[in-house]
Amino acid sequence: MSRVPAADRILTAAHRIRRTPRTLARRRRTRRAPPSTLRLTPRPNPWIRALGLVTVVLLGAWLGLLVVGNVRVSVGPMDTTMTLRPSVSGGTKINISPLGALQLDSHIAPVRLDVNVDQLDPERAQALVDHPERLSGLQDEVAHDVAHGTRDLALRSCVAVVTGATALGLAVYRRPRRALAAGGLALTLLAASGGTAAATWNPNSVLEPRFSGLLSSAPSLVGDARSIVTEFDVYQKELARLVTNVTKLYDATSTLPAYRPDPTTIRVLHVSDIHLNPASWKIIASLVEQYQVDVIADTGDTMDHGTAAENGFLDPIEDLGAPYVWVRGNHDSMLTQRYLEDLKNVHVLDEGHARTIAGLRFAGIGDPQFTPDRTNRTGAEATQELAGARLASALRDQRAAGRPVDVAMAHEPSAAREVDGEVPLILAGHLHHDEMEILEQGTRLRIEGSTGGSGLRAVEGDYPDPIEASILYFDRDTRRLQAWDEIELGGLGLTTAEVSRHLPEENQPGVSPTPTPSP
Repeated sequence: MSRVPAADRILTAAHRIRRTPRTLARRRRTRRAPPSTLRLTPRPNPWIRALGLVTVVLLGAWLGLLVVGNVRVSVGPMDTTMTLRPSVSGGTKINISPLGALQLDSHIAPVRLDVNVDQLDPERAQALVDHPERLSGLQDEVAHDVAHGTRDLALRSCVAVVTGATALGLAVYRRPRRALAAGGLALTLLAASGGTAAATWNPNSVLEPRFSGLLSSAPSLVGDARSIVTEFDVYQKELARLVTNVTKLYDATSTLPAYRPDPTTIRVLHVSDIHLNPASWKIIASLVEQYQVDVIADTGDTMDHGTAAENGFLDPIEDLGAPYVWVRGNHDSMLTQRYLEDLKNVHVLDEGHARTIAGLRFAGIGDPQFTPDRTNRTGAEATQELAGARLASALRDQRAAGRPVDVAMAHEPSAAREVDGEVPLILAGHLHHDEMEILEQGTRLRIEGSTGGSGLRAVEGDYPDPIEASILYFDRDTRRLQAWDEIELGGLGLTTAEVSRHLPEENQPGVSPTPTPSP
């Protein structure tokens, strides 16, 4: 009887031993189940989360600025709306509907200041007309109005970006903490953009505005070359001064569309690379009439292949209304040059020969190469430099004879650079885009774009090349460049127009005149 309980105990122990691994396994599976379940939901990439947050911040801030980020401000006699807009290049744009717009390179930041002139208040404008003495204090009034409007715009923009980014963050993430983070980041970005704009603010940008629309004719209203500097001195400091001028410009453009040239200014129309585009002659004739041009300077490539069949294309030159000074380009043949020499009112320059036309002395040299098929010949650069050296030698001879040249002309810039120090200004073309460069010895190199919009080549690229020309203003006494207007018209099939005025650095207010280049 005593062995039975012992046997039972042994059997019970064996049964427990057999159950222990399965029990431990169940416990192990039970304890490890939560980690295996978590592995089924992978954690998102932190870079993707950051990119998503930035996208929400930028989009929300932009929507906030679009909806509520603007202020209405009375600036002098004008009612304006000031807004901040995202931009790659920054700057300031003043829209004067329906006349057009002025664009200023006022700052470099990812935000642009837009000032829309909504209307000219007739009562306030009439009050200025009836009481001219108020004009003396108009500038201070405008400065106060712009400063007040800028402060309001900054405050409203902060509220707009924070509200927009927070609201969008809450809609996307549905977490208050993440939404508040989006709002804070938006405010930080706006503050950084404002700081960058303040650090890069350029008050002198008002000296070189770009006009578009009907205001494209506004630069010609400024007057003679001597008054250009003094007129721009009035608006040199900040945007407030420019808005003062916009008031006058608005009235002047509306009531004084006729242009009255001053007889003391010599106006030279610089054209180049017409490339057989017949529309160029009408554009040139219009510019000659509008700006009362004294001389037309063509730096070559008037033709495309230089054949006798193309010569008839040149006949309208006789009726453009101004003397035509021309140098040969690499698309112009000697046959083209001889045909032009027989046309009335045309002055062909070659081998450094000089002519005095409308008070300015010109000298030039034709392109030493004839490459109508656009091939690059061996030694082309050396050939251009040799031609430039011959022109420089002729310029020295002219100066030694007591008849210094005011403006030199060549087709390719590589030839033009060889005359550095021998002449104040050298004109060139060939590149189909405009440039202005001060060479080492003080000579100014002006490269004109294509006045023919590259001719038939206009359709080769994704967008048609623009039609470009320049009006150069010379003082009649010193025969030095005082300012120039860059004129750009939309290319084939386009109707845009833009005019931008530029002052030589030595002519800007407060700068000492640059001495004449020396050899």
